[in-house]
Amino acid sequence: MPLAQATPTPTPPPAIDRSAKVIVFCYHRFEDNPRDTLAIAPAEFRVQMKQLKDDGIAVIPMKDLLAWRRGEKSIPPKSAVITIDDGYVSGFSVAWPILKEFGYPFTMFIYTNYVNVGGKSITWAQLEQMRDAGVDIESHTVSHHDLRHAPRGQDYTTWLHNEIYGSRDILEQKLGIKIAAFAFPYGTHNEVVRKMAMEAGYQALFTVYGQHMGIDAAADQLGRYAVESIHPDVFKMAVNFGNNDGVDPGVEAAQLASAAMVTQPMSEEKIPDTRPVIKANLASMGEVEPDSVEMRVSGFGLVPARYDAKTKLVSYEFTQNLVPKTYTVILSAKVKGRKVETRWNFTVDPSATGKQAAVGALPPK
Repeated sequence: MPLAQATPTPTPPPAIDRSAKVIVFCYHRFEDNPRDTLAIAPAEFRVQMKQLKDDGIAVIPMKDLLAWRRGEKSIPPKSAVITIDDGYVSGFSVAWPILKEFGYPFTMFIYTNYVNVGGKSITWAQLEQMRDAGVDIESHTVSHHDLRHAPRGQDYTTWLHNEIYGSRDILEQKLGIKIAAFAFPYGTHNEVVRKMAMEAGYQALFTVYGQHMGIDAAADQLGRYAVESIHPDVFKMAVNFGNNDGVDPGVEAAQLASAAMVTQPMSEEKIPDTRPVIKANLASMGEVEPDSVEMRVSGFGLVPARYDAKTKLVSYEFTQNLVPKTYTVILSAKVKGRKVETRWNFTVDPSATGKQAAVGALPPK
């Protein structure tokens, strides 16, 4: 009588720590004596990477974050993902060696128009070298234009499709990889952009509004902490996994949102208009107290800016011509009784043709 075959024991599903939290960092350039909002000094970056280890924060690859969100594997209770945007060669030549020292995985978000163009840009050969060493490479559009508006004269739907689908296809074909994640240029997006990107098959869409994310965070707008030398508090807040020292988490989030706020003019932008309209959207800061919103401009002091509580937009239009120079805007508001402040600068230059030095625009070569 033949022996009955034993029924194979099914593999139990992995135990998923649904209470784990993850932070995602966003870096751009790595250079000594950083002078703008995109750069961080290599020594400072190394100190931050060491602090992650000292604080017991596990640096995990993007694939583990996505697998955790799909319920396929667990991650440590305090986890971090490191991302580097745009495609500056310093990501290859400066950041990568430091990350190797610590054995940290990381992701490069690349916009394809800035590969192989010389100057500070990375090359396809360098990206191939990183790919072969296990570095994750993901999409950051074709042109790094604000996805909410097409360049003048272009059909929006056609242009947006190329930015979202075309950038993925170029990276997959050039590097023979599978793209799973997408980062919005400037962190800006709208419902149309998010819908098309999710339809394109991206598993995760990233902004620049940092947050300690749980497993159920919305896939179409995952937050990242944009870390720069001129905003040292952003890293400090990011690595704080709960010991808030009395700081309300909502206020902390508002402070981080203000540091990465999208403004008009954008930080470091050169504009030709001598009577500009200054705008900022405060939606990312949460529930601000409408009567507390104040705008100051260097050389003018407090200006009578208008705040629309429905649209969360604060704006002020100059009624006199500004002389060509750099101006600082200081915007403040109260969130849950505590003051939150951010500042940025722009330059009036009648010879400027547009966004010559906008944050995240085509980098100087």
